[in-house]
Amino acid sequence: MSAWSWLLLAGLIEIAFSQSIKPTDGFSRPLPTLLCVVLGAAAVMALSRAMQAVSVGTAYAVFTGIGAVGAVTLGVLVSRDPLTPGRLAGLALIIGGVLLCHVTEPAVSGS
Repeated sequence: MSAWSWLLLAGLIEIAFSQSIKPTDGFSRPLPTLLCVVLGAAAVMALSRAMQAVSVGTAYAVFTGIGAVGAVTLGVLVSRDPLTPGRLAGLALIIGGVLLCHVTEPAVSGS
């Protein structure tokens, strides 16, 4: 898998991780807590694979950007969180920043 594929996978796992936190009820429920810990570890593992060929700053910015956009999107779709013009503008800025990081990342062997 390419470094950017690992990074996309890490971001997708991060989205699942973000959604797994609330059901832990403050880490008082064992099974949801276990799922949360496993998802967090899996996200970091995939991120570490991506960082073998993508710079740390770019990888982390893209990783957190994917996670943030995914978490907000699921919040709107699943939890009926409000989608205001300000939130839409924020999401557009995050997506733009992630894309800018991707296209301006210097080519590194293995990426």
